[in-house]
Formats: sequence, structure tokens, C-alpha cells
Amino acid sequence: MPVNSVGAWRVRLQPSGNGGKPCYVPRFVARPLIAGLIASASLVAGALAQQGTPAPASTTQVSTQAPAAASSGLAANSPQPTSPQEPDSEAGGFVFRKEVEEVALRAIVVDQQNHLISGLNRDAFSIYEDGKLQQMTSFHQENAPLALGILIDNSGSMRPKRQKVNEAVLNLVRSSNPGDEVFVVNFGDQYYLDQDFTDDVGKLTAALNKVETRGTTALYDAIVASAAHVRQGAKIQKRVLLVVTDGRDNASQDTLEDTMRQLQRENAPVVYVIAFVDENAAASSTIRALQAITLNSGGAAYFPKDLDEVGAITKRIAYDIRYQYVIGYKSSNPKTERTYHKIEVEANNGGRQQLRVRTRTGYYSESPQ
Repeated sequence: MPVNSVGAWRVRLQPSGNGGKPCYVPRFVARPLIAGLIASASLVAGALAQQGTPAPASTTQVSTQAPAAASSGLAANSPQPTSPQEPDSEAGGFVFRKEVEEVALRAIVVDQQNHLISGLNRDAFSIYEDGKLQQMTSFHQENAPLALGILIDNSGSMRPKRQKVNEAVLNLVRSSNPGDEVFVVNFGDQYYLDQDFTDDVGKLTAALNKVETRGTTALYDAIVASAAHVRQGAKIQKRVLLVVTDGRDNASQDTLEDTMRQLQRENAPVVYVIAFVDENAAASSTIRALQAITLNSGGAAYFPKDLDEVGAITKRIAYDIRYQYVIGYKSSNPKTERTYHKIEVEANNGGRQQLRVRTRTGYYSESPQ
């Protein structure tokens, strides 16, 4: 199967299942040092082969499998997922249960004043898929470790904001559980995985400090690649992306629709966005796009008017992602390839308050194979 390199992209020809059209598969761009090391390793391997000495096996495994419904992204040395073992639901952990084809939802419940509501039991929730009431198979409220991707806009206009943004993001990381895994992506016209999954605050700080002025913003590309990276590389089932930006997307090959589709795949992350966007007519399309991305994934978008608000926003996000209801159900719909299923979740506390549930609004099913 021929594969050609195009900048940060690899074009894979897929004659079957894609109508013979090329499928663009994003890859995180390697920093020059990493690219040099890879080139040197290739030369050494070639020299050893000419001498009749077998080259040592590479420790870096790059997947060449493209997702069925959207682009995928990954980087060298990314952790490989392991087959999960299902714990007791009362133990606080939650694993997507393949044996019953369970659809996993992480939900936040708020009242009319947008205050978080905790302490509800499973009888308070009703789940509908494509309008049909579903049978709940698991339920609990958790404060469990998570896989967190931090995506920071590296465009030139973000430079004056980076110090306070980095401080707020690091405060969120420091409030994390000991078992959290965090990676950092800096993006402008390209997107760089500057730190893969780690719990080392020093490494995360160094990655956040890699500020390079770039003129354009490939926001959708960075989200698509990061969502695929967390799906493929995270061992933890609780998954979140935090995106900080100050501009509209003006450089991506992926569209808003591509981004939404990637975030509606099974085990996709919840997305939160902090965007420094002026609320005017010119920016309204950007605001609507960011709200659509976050709401459909079960997250939220924030549009601070002042840089000093970022710290309070990251605290709110930290509280949101720490205390969620985890709901599982076995879909009554057949498991078919690339079929979209709409999800609605309702919560009721005996009629005392009008409640709203924030969770993913649907997903694309994938065939059992």
C-alpha cells in the first residue's frame, strides 16, 4: 500500500472502503532533533544491512491503521494500550466493557443556575438512543485518574498570554490525581507533540514553555490528531482535551465536520475550550464552531474577556472533570459500521429542580471487527 509524505501529513491510498479516494492521516510533526535522530537511525540500519549484520529492532512502533470514520494522529514512543480488566464498579474505576458492547457516558448534571449537582442515584437518570429508552448496565460517580491532552495555540497573538495561560494550566495539572497521564501539543500552522503522556510536572512545564510564533492556526487538525492520539495511546478510559486558543482556524486540512466526527467515535475524549475571541459579528462563526465541538463531546467552551479569568476557569474545569457520573448502557441498536446514534440523557431529582445533563450527544458505531 503506497504511502507518501506531505508535510505533517501522510497520504494513504485506500482503494477499498473509501471509494478509491486518498485518506489524509495526520501525524504529529517531529521536532528537528527527533527528525535528525530518525534519519541517523535509518542510515545506521542501512549500513548494518550492507555488512550482513541484522539491524537491532526499533523500539518505536508507528501504527499504519487508519480509523474507519476519521483521521488519526500519533507520535513516536506513545504508550500502547493494554487490554482492560473490568473492576468492581464500586471500586471507583471504570473500563469500557467490550464483552457487552457497553456505551460509556461521562455526564455532568447542572441546575438552571449552572451549579453542579452531585449525589443523584441511578434511578434519577434515563438514557435514550435514537429515541429509544436504553437499559443501564453500570452507574457510579467518580473522581478517578484521567488522560488529559493540553493543546495550546502557538500563534503570534498568543505570545503575550502564554505566561498566565501556562500558570493556569499547570495549576490544573497539579490538582490532578496521582495516576493522571498528561500530554502537551503546541500548534500553529503545524502541531507538535512536545510531551507525550507523563505525570512529571517538570517535563510538562518545559513543553508548555516551547513558545514559537506562528502566523496561522490549524486548530481542527490539532484536535483531530490529539483525539486520535488519546484514543490510541491512553491506558485510562477517562479522557479529556483542554484547548486554549485566541483565533479561528485558518490552516487546517480537516474541517469542522471532520473534527466533530472524530470526537463522536467510541472512547473519544471530552473537549473543553478556553478561547480569547471577541464577541462580534466577525467572530460569531468561530464561537459557534467551538461551542459545537465542546457541547457535542460533553464538555464546555469558555470565552474570557480578561486574561485574569483563566485561572478561575481552569479551576472550574478541574472540578467538572473530577466529579462526573459514569453511566454505561448496552445499545439496543445493531452494531453496524459508520452509523450515527443520537444520545439523550435526562436527570430528575423528584421534580425539585429543573436539571440539565451535559454529556456526548451521540456516537458513530463501529463494526465488531
